[in-house]
Amino acid sequence: MGTVRHILQKKGNRIFSIAPTSTVYNALELMVERDVGSLLVMGNDKFAGIFTERDYARKVILKGKASKETLIRDIMSEHPATVTPDTTVEQCMSLMTTRYIRHLPVIEDDKLIGLVSIGDIVKYIIEEQKFIIENLEHYITGH
Repeated sequence: MGTVRHILQKKGNRIFSIAPTSTVYNALELMVERDVGSLLVMGNDKFAGIFTERDYARKVILKGKASKETLIRDIMSEHPATVTPDTTVEQCMSLMTTRYIRHLPVIEDDKLIGLVSIGDIVKYIIEEQKFIIENLEHYITGH
């Protein structure tokens, strides 16, 4: 099976980020605009953490906080699990399953280079399976 590098080559490594001093409301606006479930938090051009829909639900809504007054730095996940481009798809699935997470920042040489989501992983596996099935069909039918 493939690696994170393969996924990033197909999907690209576009990063949607927000500053830790931004409000949760601003983050939510950006997430809706970009149709994403998480934002990478960047402070002084360095990876500082991740903000997800779950962070919003658990740390803002359920705690009765106001999204226009709460800062990202106060509720973000500061030390999320990360992967490298050489991490296998199976390792990503295992990490996501055991830690109950949906997003994995990708780090190479101490630099943030991308993000893979559970959706990216599932899409990759489906495409791999389709490729294998098509090759088997060609082998069996001789075409």
